[in-house]
This record gives sequence, C-alpha cells and structure tokens, in this order.
Amino acid sequence: MIRKVIVYILLSISAFVLFFPILFALLASLLSTAELYSGHYIPSRFSLDSYLQAFGTIPLFKFLVNSFIVSSIVTLGQLLLCSLAAYAIVFIPFKGRNFFFFLFISTLLIPWEAAMIPNFVTILNLGWLNTYLALTVPFLTTAFGIFLLRQHFMTLPKELYESAQIDGCSRFRFYWSFALPLSKPMLSALAIYAFLTTWNMYLWPLLVTSNENVRTVQIGIRMMISQEASTAWNMVMAGVVIILLPTLLLLFLGIKHIRRGLMSGALKG
Repeated sequence: MIRKVIVYILLSISAFVLFFPILFALLASLLSTAELYSGHYIPSRFSLDSYLQAFGTIPLFKFLVNSFIVSSIVTLGQLLLCSLAAYAIVFIPFKGRNFFFFLFISTLLIPWEAAMIPNFVTILNLGWLNTYLALTVPFLTTAFGIFLLRQHFMTLPKELYESAQIDGCSRFRFYWSFALPLSKPMLSALAIYAFLTTWNMYLWPLLVTSNENVRTVQIGIRMMISQEASTAWNMVMAGVVIILLPTLLLLFLGIKHIRRGLMSGALKG
C-alpha cells in the first residue's frame, strides 16, 4: 500500500513538472502586462484581451487554416501511400520486396537535416516555393509509416487473403475491403502521429515560405515574438495556447491508438 502511494506521488510530481510549461503559458495568457511583469502567477480578473490582441497582431487565423490544410494533406497522403506500400510488401510477391522494405527502413538512419538541402533545391527547381506543394509533397510518405503498417498487415491471417483470392477478390478490393478496415487502430495511430508532427513543424516551412498566405502557425508565433517580445509576453503566451489546443485535444483523444499502434509494431517482426 505504501509503495503504491509513493508511486502515485512520484507520478503526480512528474505530471506536474511536465505539464507546468503549459500551465504557466495558460496563466500568463490571462494576466495583464502589469501583473506579468510584477511577478504574479494568478490573474486578478478573468480577461481574454490577450487572445483578441493575438488575433489582431498577426493573421493568426489564416496561419491556423494553413496549418490545418497542410497537416490534413500530409496525414491523408501518408495513410494512403504508406498503406499501399506496406500492403504490396506483405501481400504481393515480387522479386526484391525485402530489399525495398529494408531500403525504406534504412532512410530512418538519415537525419532530416541532411536531406533538407537536396529537398530545398528540388523544390526551388520545381518552382514550388510559397505553395502548399512545398509544404506537403516531401512528407507524403515516411519509412516509419510503412514499417508500422507492414508490421500490422503481417498479423492478418494469410488464410483470409487466400480465401479472398479463391473467391475472385482482386488485390485492390482485398486492400480496400479487408486490410484497411481491419487496420483502423494502426491507421488512427499513424494519422495522429502524422498530423502532430506536421502541425509542429517549424524549420521547413520557414525555409520554403516567405508569403503570409501559406505560412503556418509556428512561423506566426515567431513573428509575434519578434514584434512584441519586449512588451506583451501575455499576448505571445495567448498565441501559444491557441496553437497548442488542437494538438493537445488530438493527443488526449488518440493516445490509446498511438500506444496500441506502437505496441503492435513491437510484437511481430
């Protein structure tokens, strides 16, 4: 019993330490500028003025829409392309499929920073700067997504695929009508992971965009800090809270799917 209480106390302390930056940002966004600079942590009155100022200082709503569009396109692209690649590797016998699978996996060893310059030169030569294509196309498929879905497809009964083949079911119909419906937890995990990583991306959007019409929220926060760093940190914190809300909501709703997907990938090789 004592051991259980100690564990819960340690878990509560860890949760508070991890959640403190978000809690501080929320409280700071509700403080007035005078209260913030005088060292207060609890606001004397409830006010959303900082949030209204955040929307008025930069085109934050436009940046939110851009981030949602880019994240949604990347998520859908990864679900489609990664599932097709994983399905082909598992269910379609062709020469060298293991070679291609390990070739995909080997790209996980390459740091994204090492591939950034070649990707930027490609985007530049294609004339895609300041477009949604530059923000989405390089991320439409990932080795992690292929690996995750390949591991799950391997757990599907081979007899199911063979029975469908005997009954005249085409490969694409089996993929669409059986493989995808039976992989909803893994697809959900991949979708949440892809959406969150794309939403939080900063360096690549900064590199390929200079137009506010296509820039994302992470760039918007940087612009806000540059304009208001010395005077209105409560407004900056309000912007941070606005940006965090969709990701926190998605993470809380989908944490079970993420855990289930990662555990499934670890059970069978």
